Amino acid sequence: QVQLVESGGGSVQAGGSLRLSCVASGYTYSRYCWGWFRHAPAKERAPLATIDINGRTRYADSVKGRFTIAQDNAKNTLILQMNSLNAEDTAMYYCAADPLAPTYCSSSGCYCSPRQDSYWGQGTQVTVSS
Repeated sequence: QVQLVESGGGSVQAGGSLRLSCVASGYTYSRYCWGWFRHAPAKERAPLATIDINGRTRYADSVKGRFTIAQDNAKNTLILQMNSLNAEDTAMYYCAADPLAPTYCSSSGCYCSPRQDSYWGQGTQVTVSS
């Protein structure tokens, strides 16, 4: 059973930065698709960034250029570096791991997408004040 534990959330002023971490344990698969999602009040959960076994990344337009997803394999940790935060980034942030995620390819490249029934962490709250 894979367990994911997020940390690093908190309160920050607009323009500031936060670094989220997701520590994974209980691996049984060697290939995973990893992702960060967020869920804001009155909105649906939205994908932010994904990274696959080959290191290919994909970002939502809303965070492209501001957020960076990365893996620290030595520490079994998924990272989300968030810069230039604004009030619209206020949400609960979740990491996900999916060993069976589909891969999609287009002219701009390939990316994976964790499914609804992926492994999920408990979330970490990010609040940005303007």
